[in-house]
Amino acid sequence: MGVISNTYEFTVPVAPSRMFKAMGDTKNNLIPTLMPHIIKSIEFVGDGGVGTIKITNFVDASPVKYVKHRFDEIDEENYYCKFTLFEGDFGDDYDKLDCIVHEVKLEASGDGGSICNLSNHYHTKGEFVPKEEDIKVGEEQDKAIHVALVEHLVANPHLYA
Repeated sequence: MGVISNTYEFTVPVAPSRMFKAMGDTKNNLIPTLMPHIIKSIEFVGDGGVGTIKITNFVDASPVKYVKHRFDEIDEENYYCKFTLFEGDFGDDYDKLDCIVHEVKLEASGDGGSICNLSNHYHTKGEFVPKEEDIKVGEEQDKAIHVALVEHLVANPHLYA
């Protein structure tokens, strides 16, 4: 088994506290509303804390039908969370992965916004190495979700204030 890690960061014009609250909101579930062309629904099994399972169901036209994540660590004071993608309908290559561990860390950018640090750790079986283009597709999906959330928060400054 190997681990392939990829980290990237970007800035957003939303304070870390608001961004973190919106990202972790298991009650209002904004993402399917903001991205109905990609995500059909999101379901949560648990109370929203560590151990909660998040099931994301994608639209019928998507090559991926669903993914399941488990919340492993949540540090509200430091705006950090760690969660593991442990199941999904990805086709042939997914059976060559044990899991994908995601880490999100938000920091104040000094101008009232945030610096978002995202890390993905691909735990593979045997000698399998994920294709760079597949990793990029995942990164672009992560960024698209964050962009949609940021745009919504900027347009609605009262949310998660």
